[in-house]
Amino acid sequence: MCVLLINRLCEKLSRRSEHSFFSFLKFNSVSIVCMGTSSSQEMPPPVVVPPASAPHKGTLIFLHGLGDTGRSWADHFKTLNLPNIKCICPTAAIAPVSLNGGFPMPSWFDIYGLSAESAEDEEGIKKASNIIKSLIEEEEKAGIPSSQIVIGGFSQGGAVALYTAFNLGKPIGGVLALSTWMPLHKKFLKLTEKPERPSPFPILQCHGTQDPLVNLQWGEATRDLIKKVNPELEFKTYTMGHSSCSEEMIDVQQFLKTTLLQQGASK
Repeated sequence: MCVLLINRLCEKLSRRSEHSFFSFLKFNSVSIVCMGTSSSQEMPPPVVVPPASAPHKGTLIFLHGLGDTGRSWADHFKTLNLPNIKCICPTAAIAPVSLNGGFPMPSWFDIYGLSAESAEDEEGIKKASNIIKSLIEEEEKAGIPSSQIVIGGFSQGGAVALYTAFNLGKPIGGVLALSTWMPLHKKFLKLTEKPERPSPFPILQCHGTQDPLVNLQWGEATRDLIKKVNPELEFKTYTMGHSSCSEEMIDVQQFLKTTLLQQGASK
């Protein structure tokens, strides 16, 4: 039943036009995990990857994509052998996703439609953003300032990270945005009109040139939108679909070391 539903969704997505700015979005239905039929579930504890070597100088908080878990990304970051950097990978609660016929799966917020006119789950996005903010506060209590914390995510998780970074109200070390987009983009446009913008911070945005779910055009549109208020964005593409690759992870490793260790030492 789950496989049939996913296949139908993928067929529906593949027939949609991909030409208009912010008018389409293809979600990570391929990696959806069938987790049962309960309508909701509390979040499990985050998976934490301790620094490969002491002392602890900076932290990455990273949110997975739709249907995934924090464990899979924690395994990725563990292989990077990051000195002095702790990685925190929470897992979203299981909840129904409207776009997928209400089927429950790990999801940071609900998804209603694929067009620019589709409603967005603003309440859910803000609730997910508060999870990141709470994790930041916990790190601050442990002695790590927000300026030494990078927040990030893949796909849906990256959308939450981008929203949080521009609505945090305090300095942030940087953002790691993988195969993602800017949520609530219409409200973000209003931010570009305000003189009191957040101070610029480093952003590494990565995207696959063959991504069939979150199309490259979506990533490029997000890049152009963010650069209106934050020029410190580096946009990199890779020959891949809606996934990650070794080349991307090398760039992620370098970004974290540069942002949290080299630049962080001068803050």
